[in-house]
Amino acid sequence: MEFEGLVAVVTGGASGIGAAIAARLAEGGASVAMLDRDPSGADERHLAVTADVSDDASVRAAIAAVVERFGRLDIVVNNAGIGAQGTIADNDDDEWHRVFDINVIGMARVTRAALPHLRESPAAAIVNTSSIAATAGLPQRALYSASKGAVLSLTRAMAADHLREGIRVNCVNPGTADTPWVARLLDSAPDPVAERAALNARQPHGRLVSAAEVADAVAYLASPRSGSTTGASLAVDGGMQNLRLRPA
Repeated sequence: MEFEGLVAVVTGGASGIGAAIAARLAEGGASVAMLDRDPSGADERHLAVTADVSDDASVRAAIAAVVERFGRLDIVVNNAGIGAQGTIADNDDDEWHRVFDINVIGMARVTRAALPHLRESPAAAIVNTSSIAATAGLPQRALYSASKGAVLSLTRAMAADHLREGIRVNCVNPGTADTPWVARLLDSAPDPVAERAALNARQPHGRLVSAAEVADAVAYLASPRSGSTTGASLAVDGGMQNLRLRPA
């Protein structure tokens, strides 16, 4: 129960990786507030707050609601994000602005609103969700990779800025995870079975990453027991980032 007495905010927590993170922190004793544009699917154990990370007023109101309910804020998991497909030429300027507004600036908005409360916490931690796309060149993911690379760099800068305020900042880099978003991509493929097999084979351990595995990594980074871990990126990708296995 390493999170007992602590309050955590998880953005994009209604489904997929976010829902798994919220569940894992709650299992560890945290009071969890789940922020999402559509919180209707949230676990009833959590405080569900409607919030749009692309809207500063919405974010500030959501954080204020969490602090009003629980009286404190200790952990922020910046998980909300959207995907994008295509090469550098396949998305127009509006789409580039939209993806960066949500995937990168959204994290800045949430963190900015939370900072005054995190500064008062004895166990303040921020965990950002980056991606294998930040550390490996993936085809047809130019815009998405650029946004997640920005998250990786932002994490390190935030860690440097806030370490002496007692706030640790880290990020988790999942490989391709078995989430509703990936399921929708598979459903839209000409041959979903073949596409899933290709995604499985791309990761050295031969399968998609589970949302629960990512949640456990986030819990490690957020835990007060990890007081000497800051500015780190933790890959949860079956070895995709660093391993170069010979073909089976």
